[in-house]
Amino acid sequence: MGMRQELGGRLTVGRLDGKVALVTGAARAQGRAHAVALAAEGATVAVTDIGSDIDTVPYPLGTEDELKETRRLVEELGVSSLATLADIRDSAQVEAVVDEVVKTFERLDILVANAGVCHGVAIDKMSDDDWRNLLDTNLTGTFWCLRAALPHMRRGGYGRVVAIASGAGRSAIPNMAHYTASKWGVIGMVKAFALETAGSGITANVVSPSNVRSPMVVNEHNLRLFCPDIAEPTEQDIIPRMAAMNPLGIPWVEPEIVSAAVLYLVTDPGFTTGTVLEVNLGTSASRP
Repeated sequence: MGMRQELGGRLTVGRLDGKVALVTGAARAQGRAHAVALAAEGATVAVTDIGSDIDTVPYPLGTEDELKETRRLVEELGVSSLATLADIRDSAQVEAVVDEVVKTFERLDILVANAGVCHGVAIDKMSDDDWRNLLDTNLTGTFWCLRAALPHMRRGGYGRVVAIASGAGRSAIPNMAHYTASKWGVIGMVKAFALETAGSGITANVVSPSNVRSPMVVNEHNLRLFCPDIAEPTEQDIIPRMAAMNPLGIPWVEPEIVSAAVLYLVTDPGFTTGTVLEVNLGTSASRP
C-alpha cells in the first residue's frame, strides 16, 4: 500500500489513503495527470499503456519510457506504484494487468478507464481497420477493463469507476463517426454498469472533456485536418479554429483540469453514479 507524504516532518492525510487505483493510457497527457492526481491524494496507483503504435492511428502512442516516467512521478509523491505494458484491445492482457494489480496490492478500489485513440476520416474513406482499431480500443477495451475490475470491487464491497469519454459522446463530430460512436457507446455502457452495481458500494461515472491539449489533439494529422488551407500548419494556426468551436473561446483544457473532475467522482461518498460530468468549455449550453 502507499506511504503518506511527509511535509515539514508531518504526515499528511489524503482523501484516497489506503485505496488502490488503476489508470489506463497512463503514459502521458490525461492518463499521467489522473495518475498523479490520485497519488497526491494518497492512493496506490498502478498504471498501464500500450507502449507501441497502432497502424491506423496517425500519431505516436505512449511509450514504455513515458510510462516509466509516470510511475516515477507517482512514486515521487510517496505512494507505491506498478507500471505494466498492455494493449487493451486484448482481453487477456487486460485480465493479466488487473490480476497483477490485485496480486501485488491485494485489492482494486478505483479504475480510471482513460485509454483511447482518435483520428479524423470521412465515412466513405474509412477502412475496416480504421473502424476496428478505434472501436476495439475506445469501447471494447473499456469494456474489458470494467469487466476485469468488477469481481474485485464486488469482493471488497467498494469501487469507483470513471471512464473518460468526450464531447463527441454528446454531440457528433464530422469525419469522426467511429470516434463519436465509441464515446457514445462508453457513456451508455457505463450507465448500464452503474445500474447493475447500484447498492453494492460501487459507483460508475463518465467524464466527458472537450478538446484536451495532448498528442491526441495536437498532432500533424489534426493540424492538416483543421487547417486544410495552410500548406504547413503549426499549433498556433490551429488555436483560433479550435477556440471557435466552443462558447468560451478557449482552444482546449489542460489534462490537469480533467483530473479535477476525475477526483470529484472518485472521492464522492457514494451518492453519484451513472452520470456524465462534462468539462466542456460551455458546449453543452446549446444542447438539451
